[in-house]
Amino acid sequence: MKLKMFAVLGMACALTACSGNHKDHDNNGDGQNMQQMSQGPVPGSQADLVATAGDRVYFELNKNQLNSEGRATLDKQAAWLARYPQVNILVAGNCDDRGTEEYNIALGQRRANAAREYLEAKGVAPSRIMTISYGKDRPTADGDTPEAWAQNRNAITSVR
Repeated sequence: MKLKMFAVLGMACALTACSGNHKDHDNNGDGQNMQQMSQGPVPGSQADLVATAGDRVYFELNKNQLNSEGRATLDKQAAWLARYPQVNILVAGNCDDRGTEEYNIALGQRRANAAREYLEAKGVAPSRIMTISYGKDRPTADGDTPEAWAQNRNAITSVR
C-alpha cells in the first residue's frame, strides 16, 4: 500500500512539473519572438534604421554639400547597412517650397546623390542604393517659416 502511495505521489509531482507555465518560450520553444517583441524594432527594418542610425540628413539653403552632422548620420547608416547586407535603400532628396519645380527637382537629386556617394565611399555597394528627388512635393514639415524650410531641406533614407 505504501508503495502505491509513493508511486501516485511521484506521478503527481512529475505531472505538476511538466505542466508549469513557461512564459519565456514561444511556439518554437526558443523564446526569441517574445524577446524581440519586448526589445524594440525588428532588426534590419525601417524602424531599426531610424532608432539606430537616423534616417535623414539636412542641408543649407540652395546647397547639396554634407555638413559634419550629416556625415555623422551617414557614418551610422553605413555601419547599420554593413550589419544588414541584405537590405537595400532608397535615398530621397527634398527641398523647401521656395524656388521653381525644375530647380528643386534638380537640387533634390543632387542632395540624394551626395548622400549616396558618401555611403558608397564608406563601402556600401552602389547596387544597394537607389535615389529619387521629390523636390518640394513631399514636405516633412508644414508651414512657411525658417524652421519648416530647414526641416524640408533633407535627404531621407528608407529601407526598400
